[in-house]
This record gives sequence, structure tokens and C-alpha cells, in this order.
Amino acid sequence: MSEFTTLLDHLVFPECPRWHDGRLWFSDMHDRKVWAMTEQGQTELVCEVPGQPAGLGWWPDGTMLVVSMTDRRLLRLDADGLHEVADLSPFATFHCNDMVVHPAGHAYVGNFGFDLDAGEEFTGANMVCVTPDGDAWVVIEELLFPNGSVVTADGRTLIVAESFGQRLSAYDICPDGSLANSRIWADLRPNVPDGICIDAEGAIWVADPVNRGVMRVVEGTGAVDWRSTGDRGAYACVLGGSDGRTLYVCTAESSNPARTSELRSGHIEATRVDVPGLT
Repeated sequence: MSEFTTLLDHLVFPECPRWHDGRLWFSDMHDRKVWAMTEQGQTELVCEVPGQPAGLGWWPDGTMLVVSMTDRRLLRLDADGLHEVADLSPFATFHCNDMVVHPAGHAYVGNFGFDLDAGEEFTGANMVCVTPDGDAWVVIEELLFPNGSVVTADGRTLIVAESFGQRLSAYDICPDGSLANSRIWADLRPNVPDGICIDAEGAIWVADPVNRGVMRVVEGTGAVDWRSTGDRGAYACVLGGSDGRTLYVCTAESSNPARTSELRSGHIEATRVDVPGLT
């Protein structure tokens, strides 16, 4: 019997889930929509993003940020709609994807580096830091397909999932938002990390679309829990719910945009865990 309960289905391709202000927020990437959902399953359309939404986050003042993938921009959601914070096209060699926002307001945005679906030759990707006033610069180069990212509870460390590197990489966060002291936080081979989230003990839950499941990883130890999502790829995850112990997982049968709209196989699934997320 599956450990997961399906909460939403018939989505195109859900990604980049976040728990914020008592609700689950996520991007239905290939349907160009951002949604919010209560624990009881009530959904609200937050906004539509013509360039395809990806990473979500919030500034300290509560302003919501959205990565617009195909036009490579970071947007903010105001009362009158979406507005550009920064144009990332000078720094991103292909579509932008996931993002994490530091408590100080710096946003860290990754990109594919190359057109994976078209079968292009692999190219390393940059991580871009964007300040609240819109300044943007490259803080990491040659990442091996950066995907999910998290900031540790003390705000001092950024951890990035490198899908093609099959690892989690860590960096010290400097006061100006720049990064230093690159190191491998966890070697995940043979697993392939995509979206990630961090819990109150500093362990990281990792979604693996290739091996179809999620695992809890402890630094210096490795995987200590594995939960299969059956025949569905697990693309991203986040801890939330009223007690922080619900692990929400974005699943789908495919991530290829040529297939996802026809399949509409995207689900939001959930399972219970022992250690809550960060508050």
C-alpha cells in the first residue's frame, strides 16, 4: 500500500512547492499558473505567468516572488499584478528554474544551462543572486543542473541540489549575498535530486524523479528514509501542514512539456513524517 495520499490531481506539471502563511503554494509550470491550497484541499488561483512559473518565495515584507522561466526574469506579485524585479537573461544560459529566498531578502535563482528536452549537449549553469533592489550577479558557476535549494535555519548556508552531479552542494552565505567555501554536503549516487526541503533537525528531504521517490538525507550519514512514489516521478517536496509534519510531494508521469499538457498527470501527494519543517 502506498504511503502517499493524493490531495490534488489533473494538474499539468506541479513544481516548486512552498508552505507559507498556512497554505501550500506551488507552480503548475506547464499550465502557467501559481496556486495556493489549504490543508482541507481548497484551492485559489494566485496568478498566471505567461513565461511559465517556477521557483516561489517571499521577501521579508511578505511580497511574493515568482521565477518566470522562459523569459528568464524574476517577478514580484503586487496588488495590480506581476512586475519585473530583475532580468536574468544576461546570466542564465537557458530557462530559469528553482529559487530560494534568504531571510534577508536575497533570492538565489538557478537555470537549466542547456535545453535538456531538445537533447542539447550538457552545459554547466550559473546560480544568480538578486537583491531586493533588483541588483543581480552570478554567485556560482558551472553547476551540474541546479534544481532545488534551501537555506539552513541559521541563515549561514545555502544547499543546492545538482541533478546531473547527483549530489547536494553547500556554500557559506556572506553578508552581501555572495557565496564561499564550496563543498559537497551529500553524495547521493545513484539517486538524482530535484526539489528539496529542510527539516527542523537540519536533514534534507530530496525528491528523485528518476528513481521515483523521496528520501531524507542526513549530512555525514546519507539517506535514512526512502518512500517510493510508485510509477510516478517525484519532482519536488516541502514540509508543511498545521504541525509541520506533512511532506507534500509534486508527482507526475513525465516532465517533458510535449507530453505533460496532454497527460495532465500531475498530482500533489502527501505523507506524514516525524520531524517537522523549519518554522
